Amino acid sequence: MRGTITRLSVWVMAGRTIFALIILLLPTVTLAQDCPATLASARHLVLVTADGFTSKTASMQHFSRAALAAPWRPIGGPVGALVGKKGLAWAHSFRHFAQAREPVKAEGDKRAPAGVFAIGRSFGSAPSSRPGYLRISTGVTCIDDTRSPAYNTITTRARVGWRVHGENMWRIPEYRRGLLVDYPTDRQARAGSCIFIHLRLRGATGTGGCVALPEQALAAVQDFALEGAALAVLPRQALDRFAGCLPQAARP
Repeated sequence: MRGTITRLSVWVMAGRTIFALIILLLPTVTLAQDCPATLASARHLVLVTADGFTSKTASMQHFSRAALAAPWRPIGGPVGALVGKKGLAWAHSFRHFAQAREPVKAEGDKRAPAGVFAIGRSFGSAPSSRPGYLRISTGVTCIDDTRSPAYNTITTRARVGWRVHGENMWRIPEYRRGLLVDYPTDRQARAGSCIFIHLRLRGATGTGGCVALPEQALAAVQDFALEGAALAVLPRQALDRFAGCLPQAARP
């Protein structure tokens, strides 16, 4: 009987220990569930922060972390950036973060999408030796026509013809240097297309819905993102909705 009680006590103590560990780990588990997957799995982050949804200017900074559970560390200081001519709007896939009167992105609204997205490969009309570089040559276009199955993809006029509406990328000087953004959209909802990080031209006051950077800063992002990186574009008022996911220095 005494042996049975002793074993029972050991099991009770073990159960309490496991329960205590679960309680300690619960915030971490909850945090992992709350963080957008692209951000939770990233070790490199390009954070673009605007003062509000109507702001055309923003601040961009790089962050990195040694492991997914490690804290974010800043790399260099902030750099001025441009976002949409009409500011920001929540991307279709992030619309559940929107609060009252906060806009949700639509095709042609001149707003940059707010949310977290994977940064893709570098592109440009100028030659480059970067791995996976997409050379923008004559005929390359990004389709923004919601009637087309090629919506939000980069293709050529030789494939889709000239009746399909799209950005003729070889004719756009801002696309001399840039990075693709893996922007998940919805053609039926007209949720926006052709989102890039591209060159900021002198005198520009906003973009058609992208993020624009000075050439030196853009080249640094191209190098920084070679191993993969996440892009977070957010107004300051929404930073606390991603508490624990973003760098401590970025949160209000």
